[in-house]
Amino acid sequence: MSSSTSDQPPGLRTGTLGTADISFFVVSAAAPLTVMAGVAPIALVLGGIGAPAGYLLAGITLAVFAVGFTTMSRHVRSGGAFYAYIAQGLGKPLGIAAALVAMVGYNGMEIGVYGLLGSATSDTAGALGGTDLPWLPIALAGLMVIWYGGYRSIDFGAKVLGVLLVAETGILVLLAGGVLIEGGANGLSLASFAPGNVLVPGTAAVLAFAFSAFTGFESTVIYRREARDPARTIPRATYIAVGFLGLFYAFVVWTVIQAFGDDKVVEAAAGDTGGLFFAAITTYVGPWAADLMHVFIVTSILASLLAFHNAINRYALALSEEGVLPAALGRIHPRHRSPYVAGLAQTVLGAVVVLGFAAAGADPYTQLLLWVNTPGMLGLMALMLLAALAVVRYFRRVPHQEGALRTLVAPGAAAVLLAVAIWLVASKVELFTGASPTVNTVLVAVVPAVLVLGLLLAYRLRRTRPEVYARFAEEPPTEPPGAAQTDPPGAAYSRPHPHPHLDPHPHPHAEGADPSCPQPPTSSSSTPASVPPSRAATPRSPSATD
Repeated sequence: MSSSTSDQPPGLRTGTLGTADISFFVVSAAAPLTVMAGVAPIALVLGGIGAPAGYLLAGITLAVFAVGFTTMSRHVRSGGAFYAYIAQGLGKPLGIAAALVAMVGYNGMEIGVYGLLGSATSDTAGALGGTDLPWLPIALAGLMVIWYGGYRSIDFGAKVLGVLLVAETGILVLLAGGVLIEGGANGLSLASFAPGNVLVPGTAAVLAFAFSAFTGFESTVIYRREARDPARTIPRATYIAVGFLGLFYAFVVWTVIQAFGDDKVVEAAAGDTGGLFFAAITTYVGPWAADLMHVFIVTSILASLLAFHNAINRYALALSEEGVLPAALGRIHPRHRSPYVAGLAQTVLGAVVVLGFAAAGADPYTQLLLWVNTPGMLGLMALMLLAALAVVRYFRRVPHQEGALRTLVAPGAAAVLLAVAIWLVASKVELFTGASPTVNTVLVAVVPAVLVLGLLLAYRLRRTRPEVYARFAEEPPTEPPGAAQTDPPGAAYSRPHPHPHLDPHPHPHAEGADPSCPQPPTSSSSTPASVPPSRAATPRSPSATD
């Protein structure tokens, strides 16, 4: 007996996002303008004029990671992205633990930034109009704006982020153009890339900051179900995002060095960390451009918040479909096709954390931002490390036609490099937080603690809810065209591997069987993780190891 499409639950808008749209989401999450104006001056103070090379090295590392990561995306079609890859490669217990780390990591990266939004907007109002605005109402208003952006359709969000991203990158290009046209303070120099200026003790600290500046680029795979031709769109968007960020960061930092001169820039950055970029653009473009930069820092923060909010909602949707989170979080809005209940829950969580910090009298920047963001950043880096290891293990176990470079060499090298990056960030954590050793120890311990908690949850699920555990991170079934129209009402909720929120009217390029996957299928800027606390710087096959 056939049912009408009205009996089917609404799904995400499949076949909606192109390469540019997904790139806007992930580059916006990195918040390039905020990272540059707020964090890059600190990198210059710590690493000297060799700082641009640090951003290039971080970008190269993450590009190597992207090789195996995007190869995996052609074989694992689950909406769970990171945790699905880890579950398929390293086993379900680690996959479930990774899911918990992902939720903590992405929420940490977003919620802490509401403190930055409040403090940066307050500083901007003071700089432009002499007005002293309290940070808390700004943060709460931001929560509502971001909730609305996530509530609307994904293509609405892509358009908004496209406009905001053009604005924030445009003002940096304007600064760079002004410096290049004038020839800098003493003529243009490539001394920043000389080995003697790169291989200095401060480079380790620069690398720690540089890796944090890319946080969010990996979220391309979260939008798989809404992508057009995901087998091509996801890899392209990933490479574009990491390539653009690495080259753009290095170029902008280099031009700012030229603006002051190789011999004067470190002193200038140390003397006015938060004002370095504003001083440069005032000199080479004009005071009006500095005013625009103040405004665009606020919009850059909003863009980052919206990008992370959308990513969190899709993780929650995938986990609700898995049965790990309540089913209510998987509800899709019938008109906007957004996971609106997950978005509302995430907004409420953000409000609780923001209000809790405000009630405790915490500083929105040095405590709400830095204390909440830092574990989030470490969590996402840990997920990348586990995902790199999962790629190696997965392709050692399943038949495939991928080359060794993609399945062994690149992910293996990425795992080593990411382990070094995590060690650098953890060992330099005081540069990110400016907090006491006790607070720093707690912040670094959050991620391993969440991993352990996730493993305990996995073993509990295996014992008490074996049906949920059995289908966790399994591949969605590939159905023949028209199957969705012939299912009886409610059948979408009773299949062995349920994905009830797939769009019942798929786009011609919506996700289906992946022709590049040789095996048959089996049974979803960073804002700177921190700036040292100078307030002026606000600027398939089954899993093996169950």
